Amino acid sequence: MAYSSTIKLVVGDTLPTLNFTLKDSNTAASGKTLDADDSTTWAAVNLSGSTVRFRIREVGTTTVLKTITGSITGASNGEVSVAFPSDTWTAAGTFEGEIEHTTSGSGIQTVQDLIKFQVRDDFD
Repeated sequence: MAYSSTIKLVVGDTLPTLNFTLKDSNTAASGKTLDADDSTTWAAVNLSGSTVRFRIREVGTTTVLKTITGSITGASNGEVSVAFPSDTWTAAGTFEGEIEHTTSGSGIQTVQDLIKFQVRDDFD
């Protein structure tokens, strides 16, 4: 499984807000020739009527510690943002997050790549 670059945080952090654009690697963006290895050629997923969740667990475990519902900021462009509530990062450790898209028809698509987080203890 592939990870993004590791995002480094401190226990209790509520920022940064993460912004994602969900794209379909099987459909060419308007005016582009589809290239499976070039995400700039992929069409955005239309998120109208959808729900996008961000699920977090500690690396090496199967227990989901937090599920955050994202805010769809540009439905036709596949744009969503995820803000961390204050009770998200309560302990130091290495965590991973996944993006799960549920369509208005209840279909579920989970993004294959994970986002990795390294969280250290706060000074307080």
